[in-house]
Amino acid sequence: MNCEQGAHQVSQRARRTLIGHVLGLVLCVVAAQVTAEDLDNRFANVSRLVEESSGARRVDGSGNSEALARREQARALLLQARTARDAGDSARASELLGEASRSMFDAVRLAGTPDSITRKDDSDFDDRVRSIEALTAALERITAEKGSEVSSDVVPKVKTLLARGIALRDGGDTPGGRKVLDEAYEQAKRGVEELRGGETLVRTLKFASKEEEYRYELDRNDTHRMLVEVLVSEKRTQASIDQMVTKFSDNAAKLRAEAERQAGGGNFADAVTTLENSTKEYIRAIRSSGIYIPG
Repeated sequence: MNCEQGAHQVSQRARRTLIGHVLGLVLCVVAAQVTAEDLDNRFANVSRLVEESSGARRVDGSGNSEALARREQARALLLQARTARDAGDSARASELLGEASRSMFDAVRLAGTPDSITRKDDSDFDDRVRSIEALTAALERITAEKGSEVSSDVVPKVKTLLARGIALRDGGDTPGGRKVLDEAYEQAKRGVEELRGGETLVRTLKFASKEEEYRYELDRNDTHRMLVEVLVSEKRTQASIDQMVTKFSDNAAKLRAEAERQAGGGNFADAVTTLENSTKEYIRAIRSSGIYIPG
């Protein structure tokens, strides 16, 4: 299955939401190029995750039938990925590798651990990985839907950082791995900014005036509003998640309107604070769906 076929599997509701919000904003999109070296690195890391990592050992010793089944599913997906690569379908191989890693993370979570602190660390780490993979997959999907020929190195960079973060965690350096994952997330967010504005935005935190800072916060707010659409749309089929996302998104929209009113009256200092609070509501909306993003 290629990227275009995968895009057709997105629910009609999610497709309408994404296209409706993105169409008027997109000037260019991310077109990821999967190099042989990138693919080899991902194969090595996913293979290590499935067969040699501390998580794999936990699954082996857990006696949890569902965890063991998820690991076997990960192995099968890894085998399918190798078959796709050997057939010359790098895009399909990359997609299957993502599925294999997600299946293995599910297996590790189901296996559990007697150490509650370690369990929380692992769970937080896996949440970060799943969030980055979800965002990257969404960027690739939108690229396929738009049929753009504009190239970008954002997605390959994200995948390289993701593999490096996982390797650090599997090597026992979970804090170091989390730091790399946060960098991967920031790179992925750049891709969303490209979808919004046609170019990666270079920002400075030294503002000449409160009005300039307000413009910066407007852009940041727009990016997080789009992140809600990119990351959460498919999860909103669950009524409980949709209710929470709607609540936080509505709060964000009201605060955004208030900020615009304040700025219209020349009160940019208060408008900046109100916009920051609006963006926090969008972050809560995303996190309420079970997806981690840095605050």
